[in-house]
Amino acid sequence: MVEKSDPNSKLIAENRRARFDFAIEWDLEAGIMLHGSEVKSLRKGGSNIAESYASVEGGELWLINGYIAPYLQAVMFPHEERRRRKLLVNKKELSRLWNAVGREGMTIVPLKMYFNERGMVKLKLGVAKGKKLADKRETSAKRDWDRQKSRIMKEGMKAKL
Repeated sequence: MVEKSDPNSKLIAENRRARFDFAIEWDLEAGIMLHGSEVKSLRKGGSNIAESYASVEGGELWLINGYIAPYLQAVMFPHEERRRRKLLVNKKELSRLWNAVGREGMTIVPLKMYFNERGMVKLKLGVAKGKKLADKRETSAKRDWDRQKSRIMKEGMKAKL
């Protein structure tokens, strides 16, 4: 049986730089509290989470510096583009995040923002440690080697045919 892709679930924004700058230890999914104009703007595709991060403050989880473009038709009640947005996780996940950040010195980095099957906006968060310059070089060298290896394999397959 072939799975159909749901038209409601789609990727809104992705932080591709996060996997290069950070070593992701584990990840989790969180809901996000938004205004109506923000959801409409996200459906049009105007957002950026590349410079954002999440923080546990006052017993709550917040997305800080996440950008959602203004919705031009919302003249009466427009939203702020870079306001702090509350993230929704259960208490057990929140305490686990708080321990990881407080005791282990980790960072909470948003990896993806997307619509799930029900049409709700979700944020995939990664709990990560920052990489040193040498680790970044190693990641870059591995990526280059994988590219070169696949190119060699492709050429080898063409030669056999």
